[in-house]
Amino acid sequence: MSINEIKTVTATAIPLLLDDIDTDRIIPARFLRCVTFEGLGAHAFEDDRLQDPGHPFEQSRFQGAGILVAGRNFGCGSSREHAPQSLMRWGIRAIIAESFAEIFFGNCNSLGIPAVRATRADLEALAAAIEQNPAVQVTLDLEQLTVKAGALTFSVSMPESAREALVSGQWDYLGRLLSAEAQVTQHAASIPYLTGFRS
Repeated sequence: MSINEIKTVTATAIPLLLDDIDTDRIIPARFLRCVTFEGLGAHAFEDDRLQDPGHPFEQSRFQGAGILVAGRNFGCGSSREHAPQSLMRWGIRAIIAESFAEIFFGNCNSLGIPAVRATRADLEALAAAIEQNPAVQVTLDLEQLTVKAGALTFSVSMPESAREALVSGQWDYLGRLLSAEAQVTQHAASIPYLTGFRS
């Protein structure tokens, strides 16, 4: 059993039910010059928030949310990894949307952020429930592929390979490498160019 298994995510949620939100909007280009991803969370949707004080990421009632509810083609545009990094560092642990840009989806999965698809009708019902009660706990169950929020329950989908990687902990490549440190060290000792060709 891996400590990095992600089988469920339960948190409050933030609704951003808009289509074609690209990575330039998620994290503006000027923040790509950072040496590390630290601090990127504070700049998630910064330009959108500056233009719209009512933007969900600016509203106090949604602060601390861990699940993002989005629309169609979320994460389109450039393939920058900074976009899911900024969302993760803002506090987002899962995204439920109508569809995702492929590279953005892959970047989310490699960070351990489940990105699941739902119908528009279910997303609209979920967004309405969150708007009505921002404190409602939303549970994404990756084993059952369901979302529950109060009395609302609906099915979601994601590629099976991605789902399996998350629930088994196989998404965390660094964690897998570190957990096999003894075997890696033993194997490295048998490689001539690492040992100075000593027998």
